[in-house]
Amino acid sequence: MKLFAGPVSPYSRKVRIVLAEKRIEYDLVLDNLADPATRVPEFNPLGKVPVLVLDDETSLFDSRVIVEYLDNASPVKRLIPDDTRQRIQARRWEALADGCTDAVMAVVLEQRRPVATQNAEWISRQQAKVDRALKAMSEELAIRAWCAGDSYSLADIAVGCALDYLELRMPQLNWRELYPNLANLLNKLAKRASFKSTIPPKS
Repeated sequence: MKLFAGPVSPYSRKVRIVLAEKRIEYDLVLDNLADPATRVPEFNPLGKVPVLVLDDETSLFDSRVIVEYLDNASPVKRLIPDDTRQRIQARRWEALADGCTDAVMAVVLEQRRPVATQNAEWISRQQAKVDRALKAMSEELAIRAWCAGDSYSLADIAVGCALDYLELRMPQLNWRELYPNLANLLNKLAKRASFKSTIPPKS
């Protein structure tokens, strides 16, 4: 199988971490969506990464769809719990983390526009989403070791990718001081081989 991914995309990174944790072999294709030669639209009509192209040329897109497929494709430790209640809890964490990332991206894209055309109200609304998401994640994690249940899961992967992306794009935020439990979680995740091997470039 082949994964089309963005070098900095946190959603691509989430999929790459799941692939590493599940010990699934694949070919990585780093694709720049801004390049006219990008091949992503051939496999995803929405023109977004990540895209997983299976051996039969079937393509899967949206990181949430891809990670669910991968978790069922390998017998290595489950990252999405089988129990319905626990599974919904893990996917809820994933939705919260991905939503936080969406808001960070929205702020970054708006701030890349000429200053005179930036929408300060839009930036403020998106920043408020980031702030609320961090507060909610910290409160729900509390003193537990892992986000959902008693073991490492997709919930932790999604949160780790969101927090790392936040550090990359909004280094001015002091979220580590405000939410030391989230900082401790990210520090622990950073020691895993799957996180080390997928660190995005500082760009």
